[in-house]
Amino acid sequence: MNPKAELRETVVGTRRIYEGKIVNLRVDEVELPNGARSKREVVEHADSVAIVPVLDDGRIVLIRQFRLPAEGVLLEIPAGVVDPGESPEECARRELAEEIGYAPGRLEPLFSMYLAPGYCSELIHLFVASELKPAHSTADADEFIEPAIMTPEEARRLIDDGSIRDAKTIAGVLGYFDVLDKCRTLLKKKP
Repeated sequence: MNPKAELRETVVGTRRIYEGKIVNLRVDEVELPNGARSKREVVEHADSVAIVPVLDDGRIVLIRQFRLPAEGVLLEIPAGVVDPGESPEECARRELAEEIGYAPGRLEPLFSMYLAPGYCSELIHLFVASELKPAHSTADADEFIEPAIMTPEEARRLIDDGSIRDAKTIAGVLGYFDVLDKCRTLLKKKP
């Protein structure tokens, strides 16, 4: 038997609870692999992007932003929700312009990840942006952010000491370190 089939849950009913600007909430009744029934609460959220912007001198640009659910100001990499009809790459370019005022000459995908697949449908696409050039764009009217420019090593220390607690930022910065390590290895191999 296919092991994936043994784990599959089948939705047999859905009840919509809430429809909002950013998230929707539904409760699904599912049939479990053993035939029993259970309920799953699902937060529907559009795909999103998060970007590690790298300046020409190697420093990265994070932002400080107040986050009500976290009850404080967090250090984060720029991020945003993919609009309908927009590709993740287009969204990453738009968000960089809106949040930090730069357009990337290069935009490389790192990986995609689910933030909280136990209850949320959001898939986050992470990128590294380099060859940054100033770009004009208008920030969202309800967003108040300020840039925080630092070396990747400084960002890593802030992760290690618990000052950076945002999951997408931790994943993005650590993913970028993997890219740096691969580049250093390639440079060492060149004659």
